[in-house]
Amino acid sequence: MGLLSLAIWTPIFFGVVLLAFGRDDQAQMVRWIALIGALVGLAVTVPLYTGFEVGSAAMQFVEKSAWIARFNIHYHLGVDGISLWLVLLTAFITVIVVIASWESITTRVNQYMGAFLILSGLMIGVFSALDAMLFYVFFEATLIPMYLIIGIWGGPNKIYAAFKFFLYTLLGSLLMLVALIYLYTQAGGSFDLATWHKLPLGGTAQTLLFFAFFAAFAVKVPMWPVHTWLPDVHVEAPTGGSAVLAAIMLKLGAYGFLRFSLPILPDASQEWAWLMITLSLVAVIYVGLVAMVQQDMKKLVAYSSVAHMGFVTLGFFVFSDLGVSGAIVQMIAHGFVSAAMFLSIGVLYDRVHSREIADYGGVVNTMPNFTAFALLFVMANCGLPGTAGFVGEWMVILAAVKANFWIGAAAASALIFGAAYSLWMFKRVYLGAPGNANVKALLDLNAREFLVMSLLAIMVLYMGIHPKPFTDVMDASVAELLRHVAISKLN
Repeated sequence: MGLLSLAIWTPIFFGVVLLAFGRDDQAQMVRWIALIGALVGLAVTVPLYTGFEVGSAAMQFVEKSAWIARFNIHYHLGVDGISLWLVLLTAFITVIVVIASWESITTRVNQYMGAFLILSGLMIGVFSALDAMLFYVFFEATLIPMYLIIGIWGGPNKIYAAFKFFLYTLLGSLLMLVALIYLYTQAGGSFDLATWHKLPLGGTAQTLLFFAFFAAFAVKVPMWPVHTWLPDVHVEAPTGGSAVLAAIMLKLGAYGFLRFSLPILPDASQEWAWLMITLSLVAVIYVGLVAMVQQDMKKLVAYSSVAHMGFVTLGFFVFSDLGVSGAIVQMIAHGFVSAAMFLSIGVLYDRVHSREIADYGGVVNTMPNFTAFALLFVMANCGLPGTAGFVGEWMVILAAVKANFWIGAAAASALIFGAAYSLWMFKRVYLGAPGNANVKALLDLNAREFLVMSLLAIMVLYMGIHPKPFTDVMDASVAELLRHVAISKLN
């Protein structure tokens, strides 16, 4: 069993153990087993980074064995500079969520923790799969634990939100399955992604396949106008569910564009780039304005996520090293920042049991340590230089300006809206005199919460101050992807 298999199956193994043997009267032991599983899962991903050959665009840590031999389906894994950081991010966020959920979940603790560990392994599988059918299985399987997390531990409208989440994402994926089967027949009965990258597909076929993949990946990102499921799901999901959904699951769709749409359908990707750029700018600008009028903190951050992910798809479709690298950096940075934002809201919700901005005010008076962390995360959400939120957005805006000044200018306007809704929320929740008796009675962070906030703060600052380790890993893979797209254009 290679490193990638360990990264996938270690958390799944611990998750299954918890589902099978954990009981509510053993809740404390269940939490510790979940934490050990998450830490071991993170530990086995570290050699992926330390042993990664920087400067190579080839797939590394490759594992391949027959899975369903009759249909030529393989258990085929590998990572390159595009997927490596997403694997590490998934393992890191899983540890954070297990710690953050330590006290807030009191019923069916084994099922909750087990679902998260299984979900972690499945998402790493998505980022590692080099066989299209294996990718599809992992991609769809992630829906099941997240559906249960929302539907069992969510808010008052959890069933509605869970069904909306499941139906939106499943319907889009069915079109992707049709596309995969078509490509399988065109490749002579192979699901190997590297083989698919070399297929000589005609213009009409590429366009139809492009929109089939678009249906699956755009919903997952989510892009405007298929983003409406996300705010409802975030509002109803438990804090840990919101953190994983924003930090990792939204990246599955964006990753799909890089693995399928651009390299397999380069002509259609360039032909329809104008549409992708337009939808991305609508997300960046319009959804940013929608975020400004939200009264629920979770819903505000959910719309903020749609706007920030708009930078990701914008970066992909300007077809430059700077744009694609910036988009991948933005995916990683958004993972840290969005998780931090949702977990911060969770800290307040655990105490006051309200997400309404109007129910707070003056939190700084009773929770000064927590407010300092919240301010850092809000500034990162605004894209303040020196934080993780700045690096990717700046790279994408610069790439967009080089491609077309007005596209870059429109994207840059989002920084103003981001600052407006983030700082306005911070002012109303944290500053001023204590808003009510609930706020006056608040207690500052305990040691566990301080640990979670500190780990996220370290990553937000480290990535903002020293992004070079992140970009160095991805440079060769991004250059190879764009070279492939450019060659197709010349032909």
